[in-house]
Amino acid sequence: MTQTDGTPHARPKAASMADVARHAGVSSQTVSRVANGLSNVDTSTRERVLASMRAVGYRPNGAARALKYGRFHTVGVIMFTLETLGNVRTLDAIATEAAAADYSVTLMPVPDPTMGAVTGAYRRLSEQAVDGIIIIFEASLLDRVEITLPPGLPVVVIDSNAGSGFTVVDTDQALGARLATQHLLDLGHRQVWHIAGPRSSFSAGHRADSWRATLERAGIRPPELQHGDWSTDSGYRIGLELGKRPEVTAIFAANDQMALGAMRALHELGRDIPGDVSVVGFDDMDEARAFWPPLTSVRQNFREVGRVAMERLLEQIADPDQTAETTLIPTELIVRDSSGPAPA
Repeated sequence: MTQTDGTPHARPKAASMADVARHAGVSSQTVSRVANGLSNVDTSTRERVLASMRAVGYRPNGAARALKYGRFHTVGVIMFTLETLGNVRTLDAIATEAAAADYSVTLMPVPDPTMGAVTGAYRRLSEQAVDGIIIIFEASLLDRVEITLPPGLPVVVIDSNAGSGFTVVDTDQALGARLATQHLLDLGHRQVWHIAGPRSSFSAGHRADSWRATLERAGIRPPELQHGDWSTDSGYRIGLELGKRPEVTAIFAANDQMALGAMRALHELGRDIPGDVSVVGFDDMDEARAFWPPLTSVRQNFREVGRVAMERLLEQIADPDQTAETTLIPTELIVRDSSGPAPA
């Protein structure tokens, strides 16, 4: 850096811990305790030290603190996509919970759902000095049934098919699909058609399996499964096919976007909702109550999934010998005007 006359201009000297101590009127040891987040400093002194840090422009050396205490106060998140409502809300909850615990989050997207991609992301995060990793699976791995990762870091998986040895947090997909299907049966519908998500999706598979099992328990042979891709366009396309069949009186869609597409198709075909056809979605997105008619949907608590996942990871970071366990976050059926009694 040079001045206008070409002579070198010295960089401002970074504020030191001693500068903070002089400004706050405390010892350097007290400043060190505050900088390292230790609890043996009274509240008024801590506030004074923090104010002095801001006043003199002091920034604690996170890397040095990590080397000293063996913690980096950073967690990694591996995920395949940010395009789905659930993933965005879950990631938001992880970040909020991490911030409350004085942790930062490093996001590592992977290009395709393969074990090699996940392992590569895991190793890159390990090199970036994180204390633990959360893996969010939207799709099943194409080349492996169970997750296999190098040992060393605490891991929490948001999914219910991670295999043994991992702490898992997930929405109770089976409960939600059962509630949706049984609700339509209880309304007198003799059959329930299902618009499922992609074949590659774990959550779509869980919902479809539970839909099928609920019908079979009622002595009903499930109809052919209709696969969409989570989009309103795919729901619309399938809705046009199903809506032309007079025997179709109840549709359960695996997410609200596909339900919306199906409802548009039914409107265009002149079939009344719910007089002719009842429609139930899954997710209970914020806009579901604004559909016409307002959509009956299964509510997933994505924020609770993210919060609990971060909580479990912090527990593992504090105690690496904890036993792996699975936590399912309950789902809830929200009944609105899109579902009603079966036609006479």
